[in-house]
Amino acid sequence: MAVIELLYAQNSITRAPGALQQTLAFWVLVENLAYDKQVTVHWAGEDGRFHALPAWFVYNGGENREVWCARATRVSGEESPLPGNVRFRLACAVDGRTHTDDAGDGREHTLQADAGIRLGHGVRILHTDHVPALANDQRALPVTVAVADGRGQAQPRRVFVRWTTDDWQTYQDTPCRRRANYWDGALQSAARNPNQYGVAVWTARLKLGDAYRVQYVVGCETAAGLLWDNNFGRDYAAARARLGVLTLNLHCYQEEEQDAKLTRIAQAINDLDVDFVCLQEVAENWNNGHGDWDSNAARIIHARLQRNYHLFTDWSHRGFDRYREGVAILSRHPLLKKEARYVSASQDAHSIHARKVVMIQVRVPYVGLINVFSAHLSWWEDGFAQQFAALRDWASQAHTRHVAATLLCGDFNVQAGSRGFREVVRARDFEDQFLKVQARPVFDQVFRQPTPQWPSYFEHDGRIDYIFLRRDSRLRAVAARLLFTPVDYGLVSDHPGYYAAFEPK
Repeated sequence: MAVIELLYAQNSITRAPGALQQTLAFWVLVENLAYDKQVTVHWAGEDGRFHALPAWFVYNGGENREVWCARATRVSGEESPLPGNVRFRLACAVDGRTHTDDAGDGREHTLQADAGIRLGHGVRILHTDHVPALANDQRALPVTVAVADGRGQAQPRRVFVRWTTDDWQTYQDTPCRRRANYWDGALQSAARNPNQYGVAVWTARLKLGDAYRVQYVVGCETAAGLLWDNNFGRDYAAARARLGVLTLNLHCYQEEEQDAKLTRIAQAINDLDVDFVCLQEVAENWNNGHGDWDSNAARIIHARLQRNYHLFTDWSHRGFDRYREGVAILSRHPLLKKEARYVSASQDAHSIHARKVVMIQVRVPYVGLINVFSAHLSWWEDGFAQQFAALRDWASQAHTRHVAATLLCGDFNVQAGSRGFREVVRARDFEDQFLKVQARPVFDQVFRQPTPQWPSYFEHDGRIDYIFLRRDSRLRAVAARLLFTPVDYGLVSDHPGYYAAFEPK
């Protein structure tokens, strides 16, 4: 394939009351030569003046391919006539070189005013305006398909969408309709359907109900056979938002520029739209043991969040001789249950070996009930084994048949591969999700088909913070990353943050 190719372009004029409005849209297929690239559409209307229109990434299209889109809207006025007919070129700048697509034959692309859609060279059937995200309250998915009207044996007889919500264990076909007044109904445009380029728009509506994800392809039946658009072998997909989980040890008010760092933590939570934030070494002033809510670090972060979060926190012991030190959970979802419990033998508030864990239960749309624990356990020599056993027992009792998933998050104070970590592995009920995403072959040799040499794989892994998921949970980790490093939001603690994203199985 070429580095950049035209999938389709759209030129439509909306005849809304008060003013005419012309919209140009360009969807292009780009080879993923490097992450850092610039995709630009250079277009000119009837006045001959060229404009550089930047495109943005929309979704992945097959192996090592990406689909990008650029849009421009112009409103008519006395001194600003509409562009009318347009001509355009595509460009992709990557690694110091600019790649172009000149309509496949050395000429510019052209598209008449209010013509609707023109497909790229060699494209016969294409799903247009694909959006890979589903809103949480969305129960149906509109699908638009552009088909090049063929002659004779190639003329479309039937256009349909084949789709599944269970990863192709089962599927169904939904027919598409072609309406002559499609453009008038959609945009109050005078474009014909099919138009002067022989392109017809067909539409369907998939009734998804409460499905979390839908995968689909579009087909066109002709006398000569079936034509398929399967997103270049990848299938089209749309899904609800992933479930984001973050764990971070706050370092108990021992940081320089502490207030600015709390703001930076809140910024990351806002940016990533995290569902659950598990915090450890959450400090507030000791105040003769009575505490000081205004100085509570979790409360301050919570107050700086842009969206509505629910906070549950509790303290376990006196830290650094001047703070009540504890753990907390911030949740995007209302708390159905919450509990704080010591898992250590000591419950002496003046002993650093007194360790309390907090737990919440929430109901997440399209997933179900989830139990989340935020823990800060002791080092191996100070009682880790007993504390982790108590936490496992508690989590197991709370994981009833109605619970979809249980997460144990926090600072476990046992290094990956160490004796304490081996205790977690030996128990076989909770698994390291950061490892599962970042190093799946190692994860399999540790948690699924253990090999005798697996502890040696962790010689350079200094992690003591984890996101553990109960093995029989109905979630799967699909992404993970380190946060609060020198290159990602900056340092905010003596611990990095660990973030993982989940989807329902």
